[in-house]
Amino acid sequence: MDGKNRSDIYPGLLVDIILKKDQRSGKLTRGTVANLLTSASYHTRGIKVRLDDGQIGRVAGIVEED
Repeated sequence: MDGKNRSDIYPGLLVDIILKKDQRSGKLTRGTVANLLTSASYHTRGIKVRLDDGQIGRVAGIVEED
């Protein structure tokens, strides 16, 4: 999943996000969602979230755990 639909994302989910400072490089940061910051149901660049460690970024992908 690509993280553009708000309905796919919830607190406790493991995701890869792109931080504002890493938008040019595309470097991903992995973490657990603490809360969702985007109120819209869909966002073309990804839903904005806050991770458990306080970092804020847009979801680039949802990590599939086996």
